[in-house]
Amino acid sequence: MPRGVRVLLGCLPGLAAVAALPLCASGVERAVEANARAAAPAAARYTAPRPDIVPRTAWLGDDARPQPAPRYDDEVTAVFVHHTDTPNGYDCADAPAILRGVYLGQTGARDWDDIGYNFVVDRCGTIYEGRAGGIDRPVTGAHTQGFNHRTTGIAALGTYTAGVPVPDALTDAIAALAAWKLGPAGTDPRGRVRLVSSNGLSRYAAGTTASLPAVAGHGEGYETSCPGKALTARLPDIRELAARLQGRPDAA
Repeated sequence: MPRGVRVLLGCLPGLAAVAALPLCASGVERAVEANARAAAPAAARYTAPRPDIVPRTAWLGDDARPQPAPRYDDEVTAVFVHHTDTPNGYDCADAPAILRGVYLGQTGARDWDDIGYNFVVDRCGTIYEGRAGGIDRPVTGAHTQGFNHRTTGIAALGTYTAGVPVPDALTDAIAALAAWKLGPAGTDPRGRVRLVSSNGLSRYAAGTTASLPAVAGHGEGYETSCPGKALTARLPDIRELAARLQGRPDAA
């Protein structure tokens, strides 16, 4: 009898050893699975479901203008939060029309190739696809000078300067979107990321590696008051909720 078999059978008397073989195998399998889970990358362990998103065709309709093909990055590692600097007292049923106005302003007066934001969220918490290229893909936006690569721009429809109430539905939707977009890269929404500035007009010289919040306000990357003091003050809450939606443990 091979030595390995004698050793295994020597653990238990007679037929008990044979009966124990499936139990031993099962225990080994469970241990392997547990080790695999522990070794799994953060991207696999901390993800969030995709929230409901209104496609751009639903709000843009026939107003879409000819544009070049979308550009893509390898992944999304950070989120920049903006506001659109439009009126706040709108009926949410009118949000698509307001969003069309933002699009036409950016592609008309500013001569951009598309709306700059990857997503826009209204005060009722409805999320709209912004820039073309695919909701699920890492589309390169045009939202934060110097830091459009490997980031997603999420704009709140409205103007959230000091003293303006910020609806919970709005911040909850931003958190859900951030949690989902940052999940594949394994980014903790409460943490910081290293991003390389691509434009000297940003807060950082071109080529400089900056350490920025994973969920940052527009002003963190570019000299601006956007997204307004009221919405900026809610960013810590957005980060915490996004982390919980990813299933991350509470911060120590």
